[in-house]
Amino acid sequence: MDWKQLLSSQRWGHEKKLNEDTDEARSQFQRDYDRLIFSSPFRRLQNKTQVFPLPGSIFVHNRLTHSLEVASVGRSLGRIFYHQLKKDQPTIDNDQPLMSEVGNIVAAAALAHDLGNPAFGHSGEAAISRYFTDGEGKKYLEQLSEDQKKDFTHFEGNANAIRILTHGFKGKGNGAYALTYPTLAAIAKYPCESSIGHDKKFRHKKKYGFFQSEKETFSTIANALGMIKENEAPLVYLRHPLTYLVEAADDICYNIIDLEDAHRLKILSFEEVKTLLLPLCNDERLDARLKNEIEDEDAKISLLRAKAINTLIQECSGIFYEAQDQILSGHFNKSLTDALPEHYLTAWQAIEKISIEKIYNYESVIQKEVSGYKVMAGLLEEFVPAWVHNDTHYYRKLVKLIPQQFQNEQDDLYSKIQSVLDFVSGMTDLYAVELYSKIKGISFPSVT
Repeated sequence: MDWKQLLSSQRWGHEKKLNEDTDEARSQFQRDYDRLIFSSPFRRLQNKTQVFPLPGSIFVHNRLTHSLEVASVGRSLGRIFYHQLKKDQPTIDNDQPLMSEVGNIVAAAALAHDLGNPAFGHSGEAAISRYFTDGEGKKYLEQLSEDQKKDFTHFEGNANAIRILTHGFKGKGNGAYALTYPTLAAIAKYPCESSIGHDKKFRHKKKYGFFQSEKETFSTIANALGMIKENEAPLVYLRHPLTYLVEAADDICYNIIDLEDAHRLKILSFEEVKTLLLPLCNDERLDARLKNEIEDEDAKISLLRAKAINTLIQECSGIFYEAQDQILSGHFNKSLTDALPEHYLTAWQAIEKISIEKIYNYESVIQKEVSGYKVMAGLLEEFVPAWVHNDTHYYRKLVKLIPQQFQNEQDDLYSKIQSVLDFVSGMTDLYAVELYSKIKGISFPSVT
């Protein structure tokens, strides 16, 4: 792969305006960032679970605050890479003018990386999948192709993000967000279709990155950018290089900041968090500062968090720069955090271990996941048959609750089911619970 082709200002749905840039205030990729910030799917992230249930009297991160932090870290990773490149290649701005925008591209992609995640975190994805593997949705599978089945039985938020950003929803126009090709490609951590995803031996096939409905769309983007096609059928591309920086920003934020939330909720003590973060802080004086200069434990954790994130940014950007040739040729089969130097990697793995043991299996987190299963499955049990059949008075009433933008007019079963998934996966946690309660008769709607 070649940076000159990988970095393009071409926009999805607006290809004829290629390289047109008359806006002195913003670059093409800063426009991407701003369009996402002002979009409805992004705003809805404020009421989607990151790890801990929402809302609560104690602040914990939601999908929106997480995405903003990932974008901030991603921009830093990209800027450090660019400045190192410019130091070694002083003519880079003339040779490759868009290289200076790497930080903005990564920031925009990072901002959108969770856009397709349904309510209740990863349990929402699992609940949708389970409806088709073990629930009432199983009866529809026999009418679908093998490739289409996998889109539903292994529902994937990554693929859903690409759909949200490129699909011409009713009344929205074709490619309504009109993001640049590099931003869209950098979102796709797993640039393959569902039938070949979930191969954990290969980083780019650990999950999948686009539904059958967006297969042609992604192929157009990937081919235009010169991404390496590994396989035609099933379709597999090797990652766009900037995907590694988006992934690293995400890994850094959720691993480090989940500790901060766990401390606020008294799941982990200050000493436990300090023991985990101090080896990543790269500051010999820090322990003394924490003892002598700062009294508030939350402030101490904030300083530890900031120092640890800074170290990881520096290390990961350095790894990306050094591994650039391997990444461009498609031979780098790990995340940047997995390639950390041994002393940092040991600390990183300790954080991952305690996060699984004490955070992701904390009682309220499990309760949220179980509730999410029930709510998401309950909504699908009502809306899928209603939209697919629409042949009774009750079903016709239910269909009226689906917003027009999600009412796909295509008659095939695959498209009809996708319409319902577009609606249900876009719900916030609170809206999903409220709607579930109302249509199940648990609570009664009121006129507001």
